[in-house]
Amino acid sequence: MAMSITELERALRSLRLSGMTATLQARALQVAAHEMDFVEAFSWLVQDELDRRRSRLLERRYTLSGLPERCDLKSFDWSYNPRLPRRDVLELATLKFIDAREDALLIGPPGTGKSHVAKALAALAVAHGRKVIYREAHQLIEDITEARELGEVRKLRAQLKAAELLIIDDLFLRKLPAHAGDELADVLMSRYERASTIITSNRPLEDWGRLLGDVVVVTPLLDRLMHHGHLLRFEGKSWRMKEAAARVAKRGSTA
Repeated sequence: MAMSITELERALRSLRLSGMTATLQARALQVAAHEMDFVEAFSWLVQDELDRRRSRLLERRYTLSGLPERCDLKSFDWSYNPRLPRRDVLELATLKFIDAREDALLIGPPGTGKSHVAKALAALAVAHGRKVIYREAHQLIEDITEARELGEVRKLRAQLKAAELLIIDDLFLRKLPAHAGDELADVLMSRYERASTIITSNRPLEDWGRLLGDVVVVTPLLDRLMHHGHLLRFEGKSWRMKEAAARVAKRGSTA
């Protein structure tokens, strides 16, 4: 016994085939208008379902990554700061460094695009099916501290270790607690030669020991990061200053 469109939609929903459900009526109209035969229409319905599932999986990966926004490199204005390491960034964008389990340090003054590039690389990795975790440095330390208090630190460490790409953004932007050096060292040592990590910071490498309060910890930490790593130095004018100047100019023109 043939089903009506409504009954078919209900059956598809019960089978959790939401992609097919969403386009069933449109595909039925195409068949009725002789724009495609049944086999072609059914093929499109299957593709609709696959597309919906891929889209949901991608959204889930973005959510799990913790990325606060989806940046990209296509819209990045390289001409504003011609001295930026464009060639090195675009090489990282091939994602070969993840396959090679290499790390990257993005170092430079505030506002020069380090975080944008790191987030863009993370978003690109997510889009290519990689498991990514993004955290600002202070947030990562807070997460570890909270997990330790709840007795779940081993679980969190396992999650951090399992990520194919870990982004630690804005290291030293905020003052870190005294135990931060040990916590960072534990995370990075567990990932050494196993997975890729990108760290961004506006502080030069020679200041890290003082800022973490433990040169003994920082020296082997940097040694491992640089062993299979890329050091990208960001120099030039601040994007934020440019945007602030543009806002002031706009307000002046409308006054």
